[in-house]
Amino acid sequence: MTTPERRKPIDSAALRAGLNDEQRQAVDTLEHFGWSLRFVRRPLFRDPIPVLFDRAGERYVVVQPDGSLDESMALKLRP
Repeated sequence: MTTPERRKPIDSAALRAGLNDEQRQAVDTLEHFGWSLRFVRRPLFRDPIPVLFDRAGERYVVVQPDGSLDESMALKLRP
């Protein structure tokens, strides 16, 4: 038995809420080159962690609080 899709469409304004200026600038720059902001992890008492995927959806990067990129692929993602 299949279950219906419960994920909601992505609201980019809601995803960007809470990001600092450096992260917003990095996200804007990456989106200019075809990357897309898919989700933002928001751990308690820590800075939000935006995650962007390339056009093909195969690679992803994490934007650190200082605006630098982490391409280590250390996040465990669900399909």
